[in-house]
Amino acid sequence: MSPNGSDRSPRRFMRRKLPQALALGLVIATATGCSSEDLPRLGLPAPATEQAPRVLSLWQGSWAAALVVGAVVWGLVIWSVIFHRRSRHKQEIPVQTRYNMPIEALYTVVPLMVISVLFYFTARDESELLKTSDQPDHTIEVVGYQWSWGFNYQEQVDGVDGVWDTDTPGGKPVLYLPEGESVRFVLNSRDVIHSFWVPNFLFKMDVIPGVTNEFEVTPNRVGEFEGKCAELCGTDHSRMLFEVHVVTPDEYQAKLQELKDAGQTGALPATIPAMADENSGSEQ
Repeated sequence: MSPNGSDRSPRRFMRRKLPQALALGLVIATATGCSSEDLPRLGLPAPATEQAPRVLSLWQGSWAAALVVGAVVWGLVIWSVIFHRRSRHKQEIPVQTRYNMPIEALYTVVPLMVISVLFYFTARDESELLKTSDQPDHTIEVVGYQWSWGFNYQEQVDGVDGVWDTDTPGGKPVLYLPEGESVRFVLNSRDVIHSFWVPNFLFKMDVIPGVTNEFEVTPNRVGEFEGKCAELCGTDHSRMLFEVHVVTPDEYQAKLQELKDAGQTGALPATIPAMADENSGSEQ
């Protein structure tokens, strides 16, 4: 006891102040966090493809599992703190449990079960997300290079085999996609490893020199979405931004016709011809 009769022991102070601190932390977290619409997505952007909700579901399930595990762990910690604390009158240490095989087996089996369940759902969803159809409605080759993107629309436009688009001076490249129609992306890089990422697709894939990666999505929400390179690819990595415009099928075809009328026919090379010539010359 203190001279004035009040109990200012650290334990009493913690009993009074800890709940207040936890309440304040909860208020700050909720006040600076997501809106009520974003809260169910737990930080992920709104899905813009038919495949994206599968990723969102896996994300939410992982959070649910983490919260259950966290609640159990914190429950055990708090229970131990409350029921096994030392008394001011009794200084003996609580009974210690050692070499309890059932408990040790439980500590080993439960984490393995949790990891196995998460692995199963992750592998299942990954296999579904990487599936591609035999005949997608559209095929677009994405060419990554330092420091921008090129898009080759591989389809007939008024008898022309394909059109292309890339950035303009002072502007980001814009990728056009038709709503409700499947699009296969063929990813290639001219120089170093990039990563093609549209956050609203809830999916990204590496763009690797000499390796062709593919994935397929079906955009289902008209709008404009940001895209970027998610791999630190060099000095001007921050410049590798692009936009995705999901439009109606008629607007999509009109855009391809616009590229064709502008003379942007054929395809941007997925490799740099000058580099190829240098490599062939060095081998001679």
